Amino acid sequence: MNWAHLVSYFFGGMFLANAVPHFVSGMMGRPFQSPFAKPPGKGLSSSTVNAVWGFFNLVIGYVLVVRVGSFALRSTVDIAALGVGVLLISLQSARHFGQFHGGNAPERS
Repeated sequence: MNWAHLVSYFFGGMFLANAVPHFVSGMMGRPFQSPFAKPPGKGLSSSTVNAVWGFFNLVIGYVLVVRVGSFALRSTVDIAALGVGVLLISLQSARHFGQFHGGNAPERS
């Protein structure tokens, strides 16, 4: 087990998860926050920018997961590294973008 491969799978998971909201927003024709907006990460970018940014994230995620090492779907360690990357970027994105889209409202019991 090569730790550098696990690091690559972790970041690959982050890029793959990050691709989803950008690519979907772009395909739906909706603007969404991106690193290219003004201010970065807060302002909205066009649907075209988001489609391209989402596709770029898919390509980088593919390279990091499929082209580095020998990623195995049946390997718990490989899947865990990828899954932790997906989970961490998802939680960070939920907290960051929730402030713009009403997702940080307190839970009611």
